[in-house]
Amino acid sequence: MSPIFLNSKKLDANQNDSLFDFADTLSIRVPTSCGRTGECHECIVEVRKGYDALTPPTDEEKFLRGNYRLACQACVVDPEADIDFAVLRRQPRILTEGTKRHTKLNPAYLRVGDDVVFSDPAGPIIVDQYRGAIYGIAADLGTTTVVLNLVNLESGETEYTASFENPQRFGGSDIMNRISYDGGSDAGELRAVMVSSINFEIGEMVRALKIRRRQIFEIVAVGNTTMRDLFFGLDVQSIGTRPYKSFVEDEFRASKRTTTALTTTAAKLELRIHPKATVYGGPLIASHIGADTAADLLALGIEDQIEPIILVDVGTNTEVVIGNRDRLLAASCPAGPAFEGGEVTYGMPGYDGAVERVSIDDMGVADCQAIGEIEPIGICGSGLIDLLAELRRTNLMDELGRFKGGASEYEFAPSNNLTLSRADISALAQAKAANYCGQAIVLREYGLPLDRFEKLYLAGGFANYVDASNAINIGFIANMPLEKVEKVGNASLEGVVIMLLSTLKRDEIEKLTARVEHVELETAPDFFDFFVEGCMFKPMESI
Repeated sequence: MSPIFLNSKKLDANQNDSLFDFADTLSIRVPTSCGRTGECHECIVEVRKGYDALTPPTDEEKFLRGNYRLACQACVVDPEADIDFAVLRRQPRILTEGTKRHTKLNPAYLRVGDDVVFSDPAGPIIVDQYRGAIYGIAADLGTTTVVLNLVNLESGETEYTASFENPQRFGGSDIMNRISYDGGSDAGELRAVMVSSINFEIGEMVRALKIRRRQIFEIVAVGNTTMRDLFFGLDVQSIGTRPYKSFVEDEFRASKRTTTALTTTAAKLELRIHPKATVYGGPLIASHIGADTAADLLALGIEDQIEPIILVDVGTNTEVVIGNRDRLLAASCPAGPAFEGGEVTYGMPGYDGAVERVSIDDMGVADCQAIGEIEPIGICGSGLIDLLAELRRTNLMDELGRFKGGASEYEFAPSNNLTLSRADISALAQAKAANYCGQAIVLREYGLPLDRFEKLYLAGGFANYVDASNAINIGFIANMPLEKVEKVGNASLEGVVIMLLSTLKRDEIEKLTARVEHVELETAPDFFDFFVEGCMFKPMESI
């Protein structure tokens, strides 16, 4: 009998056992709400090895692509084969904190005597009797990760944080693939799995805090344009084709709506909180630059910012915003997943075993530090930036990404034979070039030299762990003095909490985002020249 591995833990395999059975054996909780019939599509797992040793995909799994299965449907047919699988919602090191900003409380739901009252613009509405607390949820819906804060709307305190990988990954690792997926025969599945996952986490929240679902009166959600619109059940096909705009943005520009923000009810979205609860989606900026970037700006207090600043929110899509309260320019850079675990042979997200720090000695030997202080099994984004910078510093790689002596790869973790290949470097160069182009072109359009900017803010979970000096040395971020570079963590999560706590701040950010100038990078006549320059591993030249 051969072993089966779940999240790298070894078990014995028996014929006809489902992958869900193995999770039960290890007491690993796999989300499900349908009694394991395959109807809820929540128990998605990734089969890393032994796919052919499982039963063929069922009708309930027809929406999945690649090596993904439903744990309740995939059963062992060859117990002698090696099978290795992982629960899709395994916990990466997701950043759940960011810059903090004091917010004067002005939530949409208030306690008035013994009632909970909704502050409707047309006049207050009694929603329910007061039951000891009024809660709201701030949701940051990232392409890769999702973070939910349960916030007490009376005190302003976050009382519970849930974080998990975006369960929509089966539709593609980037938004363009997800847009394509949602335009096919399985339209609606991406929204359904997101709602199911959020409902699952709400259940965990209320159990942990011993509160009731009906004490949660509002959800405020942000995400890039695609993630937000998918969550609200909107057609996202227009975002996938030029000029890459949500129909919400088009209607706003045509004066058919007064804001790009969205408001609906939790009941319509099938979110299991108070039956009369509302759901607010933060405003968009332009094209792919969505409500998460608007939340970043709110967290930084851009509406009060006098000196110009640079914001770089690094992710599968990197957003660049430059300016101050009087003038803001923004661009979206389709960096792709190379620095987040995709397209690199041994690339992985920030899980235990991922190399996060690298130095190379005078003999050309790498010293690696892995998350969890265990043997390296892969390398995450911060480790890749260190590795590239160290290869350049030691001249083991030139600025074009070619290894010394014409080598085809560099072994950075000999214990597990982990290597970085020329193909890996090519993927990383192109991802870095997208970031480079965004910053360089928007800086040029703004028209100020780098030394006139007060700060360069690095936002996002990945950026929080990056060595800023190494990022500057390979041209990943603008060549700013280190003392001007500030990491602000998950600023979009802080911004969405502010939106939840203050309807006045929602109004302010809606007005501000409406006048941000969008820079379409690909229309710049010298875009290709910038891209080629950005593919080189050297500091960004003065614009």
